[in-house]
Amino acid sequence: MDQDKIKEGVRLILEGIGEDVNREGLLETPDRIARMYGEIAGGMSQSAEEPLSKRFHVDNNEMVLEKDIVFYSMCEHHMLPFYGKAHVAYIPDGSVVGLSKIARTVEIFAKRLQIQEQLTAQIADAFVEYLKPQGVMVMIEAEHLCMTMRGVKKPGAQTVTYVTRGVFDENEQLQNKFFRLVK
Repeated sequence: MDQDKIKEGVRLILEGIGEDVNREGLLETPDRIARMYGEIAGGMSQSAEEPLSKRFHVDNNEMVLEKDIVFYSMCEHHMLPFYGKAHVAYIPDGSVVGLSKIARTVEIFAKRLQIQEQLTAQIADAFVEYLKPQGVMVMIEAEHLCMTMRGVKKPGAQTVTYVTRGVFDENEQLQNKFFRLVK
């Protein structure tokens, strides 16, 4: 990540909106914003392979569900936050990952400029690629500040996306079980 480019971009935005970049309250703002982007866009340089590669053998291949994983991401269209909860379920095929690795995978993809639809699919596809379960289902519920504080201005509106892979694709009973467990 090029911190100097980010700082210069912030200075240009401040000047563009008519601010005095030498005003006391703004002197350190470019540096703060550059550090912030290092944190909130840190998933750009990470792969889900690492968290999903440490597996444990299991004899039971029943659904594993981690729900209410809080995440924060940034809309790639307006560079405003969207945030909410992710719910991830998979049917193991002889192995599972540590529970923290499920949340870590969500975090890796959330810490990028994103759209919610893509985030949902990326999480599911990472599980398919690196864990190779029988199936995976991911649902995300989020509020988008690009809809809340600008544009249509509808605070509280939730966007819900979900994707299915593998045995979840055509199994409505399995999907309904997931939805019941999430609620």
